[in-house]
Amino acid sequence: MAEDLVLERCDLELEANGRDHHTADLCKEKLVVRRGQPFWLTLHFEGRNYEAGVDSLTFCAVTADAVYLDSEEERREYVLTQQGFIYQGSAKFIKSIPWNFGQFEDGILDICLMLLDINPKFLRDAGRDCSRRSSPVYVGRVVSAMVNCNDDQGVLLGRWDNNYRDGISPMFWIGSVDILRRWKNDSCQRVKYGQCWVFAAVACTVLRCLGVPTRVVTNYNSAHDQNSNLLIEYFRNEFGEIQSDKSEMIWNFHCWVESWMTRPDLQPGYEGWQALDPTPQEKSEGTYCCGPVPVRAIKVGDLSTKYDAPFVFAEVNADVVDWIRQDDGSMHKSINHSLVVGQKISTKSVGRDEREDITHTYKYPEGSAEEREAFIRANHQNKLADKEETGVAMRIRAGQGMNRGSDFDVFAYITNNTAEDHTGCLLLCARTVSYNGILGPKCGTKDLLSFSLEPFSEKSIPLRILYEKYCDYLTESNLIKVRGLFVEPAANSYLLAERDIYLENPEIKIRILGEPKQNRKLVAEVSLWNPLTVPLSGCTFTVEGAGLTKEQKTVEIPHPVQAGEEVKVRVDLLPLNAGRHKLVVNFESDRLKAVKGFRNVIVNTS
Repeated sequence: MAEDLVLERCDLELEANGRDHHTADLCKEKLVVRRGQPFWLTLHFEGRNYEAGVDSLTFCAVTADAVYLDSEEERREYVLTQQGFIYQGSAKFIKSIPWNFGQFEDGILDICLMLLDINPKFLRDAGRDCSRRSSPVYVGRVVSAMVNCNDDQGVLLGRWDNNYRDGISPMFWIGSVDILRRWKNDSCQRVKYGQCWVFAAVACTVLRCLGVPTRVVTNYNSAHDQNSNLLIEYFRNEFGEIQSDKSEMIWNFHCWVESWMTRPDLQPGYEGWQALDPTPQEKSEGTYCCGPVPVRAIKVGDLSTKYDAPFVFAEVNADVVDWIRQDDGSMHKSINHSLVVGQKISTKSVGRDEREDITHTYKYPEGSAEEREAFIRANHQNKLADKEETGVAMRIRAGQGMNRGSDFDVFAYITNNTAEDHTGCLLLCARTVSYNGILGPKCGTKDLLSFSLEPFSEKSIPLRILYEKYCDYLTESNLIKVRGLFVEPAANSYLLAERDIYLENPEIKIRILGEPKQNRKLVAEVSLWNPLTVPLSGCTFTVEGAGLTKEQKTVEIPHPVQAGEEVKVRVDLLPLNAGRHKLVVNFESDRLKAVKGFRNVIVNTS
């Protein structure tokens, strides 16, 4: 009888498996493999070799394989790609912001595992928490809660009041790596500060690092429905100005993530993309987290689906009602067709630096029978009611040259489609606004107290907005809200139109000096032109990129940059590996903040 087979050691073949599974950058000292793909082990035995006809080996491996995407191109984009874009601006002017996710950068995997190990569920019952980590549904909820710090030792503290002096402005960040490293290095103390796209981007990094296909999604005109009635009510004074203490909010845009997973806890058909929102807005089962909820369930109006379907459905489908206070104190419902919730839902395209519109995955075409069925299923009575129409319509249009630092015009176009004259007062107002709807001071007004429209006519009324009026109050969102209110006292009619105007920042130019080749050190030249009429002080460039810099690099400009002057710096890059890299840059100064730029760097093997 052959002597017993005794295992001496196991070679995990770290180099070969890391290469084949695209995990070599995650960890060089541990075996990290991906679901649905074979890996190699080499077993060394004491005394004698393994004999197939004599010895029997048993391997036990437990895995769900619950996040598998069939498309290799999608797996590469949503798991392996370390850079991308997040969409901001407004529905009428969508702005792409480059972001360095950096899920394979040094130490990030250990930080992500640490995040799981200090979540409250682990601290209450470590065994139960670890046994449930095979479920991406469970992991997704934990990550959604731990990216914010409202209930735990989470990563980011949110702030929306434009007062960031004791921390870092949310608009400053250009990647997740610096945020996660700060959190770890400060003994898991919250990082100040984040807003929705920062929460979403960090969640995307963590989930991609853990092998869950994930993408950042932006919803324009996103509703925050606090009382779950699918209705956002704005209460305004007689000039159309919002009384913020009585109103729910429409965010100019809001970001969350989608993760791809099966849903064995739900009915068939709800697998695929799931919405997860780590921004702390409302509690879910007692914790500030949201989702995962199947995007398909949102589209068909199935609000009984786990988790948090009513809140996400409202974000993309809530109706808006404006109430305007009259002189006697009574409230009058106004007509406002300029604001539609849930527009231009956007994410980065697979394999390309372009935007993909995924609104159709959340909503049926407006006016379709399928849309009506979804509203019936969701009991969305406001959407099912007939819309009140008038023969007079108004819309706000933007002029040319809407650049930060310039004066520009916006226009109120008012159309009379009836055979009658319409006479009243027209009030135009422009105010700076943050992306979540908080209004700043006025920067332009025009009151036409005697305004008339002839039958079947259209008039265009300009409103000039001056840089000297908005320069001190424009937030880092670069947004100005323009409002028009046409009041007809004789008919007791109120017609309201609004539009958010995005002001363009100057372009950051990035040149790569030298030919990108493997293992070659290169230099990046970064420059920006001051478009303002005043000097810029306290100027800094911050640069980072997965595979291009070991950590964030900040270059300070020691002198003011004069009006019309170009400022230029050079940054040394790491010896390059083959592949596609993205260098991301942020510029800050006293009067020009959060200017972003990027440059793709493609490195050949020869």
